[in-house]
Amino acid sequence: MIIVNLDVMMAKRKMSLNELSEKIGITAPNLSILKTGKAKAIRFSTLDTICNVLDCTPNDILEYKGSSFPKGSSKGVQGEFKGS
Repeated sequence: MIIVNLDVMMAKRKMSLNELSEKIGITAPNLSILKTGKAKAIRFSTLDTICNVLDCTPNDILEYKGSSFPKGSSKGVQGEFKGS
């Protein structure tokens, strides 16, 4: 499971949801979905912009807390990564 700690970083930087949404160029409702952990995905470009504005790293915003799927399950996987 991925935990979103965006609210923690926003509090550390004393930045409101509306202020951050204006600075990164996405709507406050969409940012709220991300902040509450209800988002299914995030674009790397959005994550990069958030990190630049909040002066942090993706590790400060996203936290991994074990898998929510049984081992060997491919549920939730949309494709298979194959290295070169």
